[in-house]
Amino acid sequence: MIVQKEFLARLKDFGLNSYEANLWTALLSRGVATAGELSDIANVPRSRSYDVLESLERKGFVIMKLGKPIKYIAVPPQEVLERVKKSIKEDADRQATMIDGLRKSDILNDLSSLYTQGIHLVEPVDLTGVVKSRPNLYSHIGAAIKNAQKSVLLMTSESGLVRKSDELRPAFQKAKEKGVSIKILASGKPTAAFKALAGLAQVKQAEMVPARFVVIDGKQVICMVLDDAQIHPNYDFGVWANTESFAKGFENIFKLIWDKS
Repeated sequence: MIVQKEFLARLKDFGLNSYEANLWTALLSRGVATAGELSDIANVPRSRSYDVLESLERKGFVIMKLGKPIKYIAVPPQEVLERVKKSIKEDADRQATMIDGLRKSDILNDLSSLYTQGIHLVEPVDLTGVVKSRPNLYSHIGAAIKNAQKSVLLMTSESGLVRKSDELRPAFQKAKEKGVSIKILASGKPTAAFKALAGLAQVKQAEMVPARFVVIDGKQVICMVLDDAQIHPNYDFGVWANTESFAKGFENIFKLIWDKS
């Protein structure tokens, strides 16, 4: 039996490894077969075929037929798909329940206490880092905005404001609900994004200011280094620093431009 490698690779979406995928597709082509027959067809070592078929049986991909020699029956792919879907959902529900339990347990308090104590021992240079790719940047910025306590100062480009009005709206909403002051400066002409964010933040137009950065509570700053108009999103990156002295410098720059806008 000849099966394209690309086809077998896609069976990983079913949660199968290479041996499992080979044996299952071999069985599908035969309907019913012994482990030895499947081993020869699928080019899987006989010493492994029984273990692999047992794994497929546990996952619901095959059924073992009683009798001698032992034979295996293929489960229809559509039924397998439903079983895989059900199994994934059950695993996700189980994991979510476990996480909810941890959220309410003393473990989270103990871990938070360890973090709070440990963070005071960290050198400022260790609280800096590089965040690569625009999706990761927005994820990091969004988390910082959600955790803001007092203020968010954001400076961005015209196109950046459009993206952020979509990507960071939930974060802005959560910060606003906590009473956080949100101010946004965007270069270029006013767009629909200005109006879209008007209910969540104070937005001003800043002429010819290409800088892109975010200051959170005057304590941490995320500064995008490159021109977003000339860089692919996957190659965009920013520098994050959780140091008050560094953040204050960007905060002063923002306030100076804000007052003149």
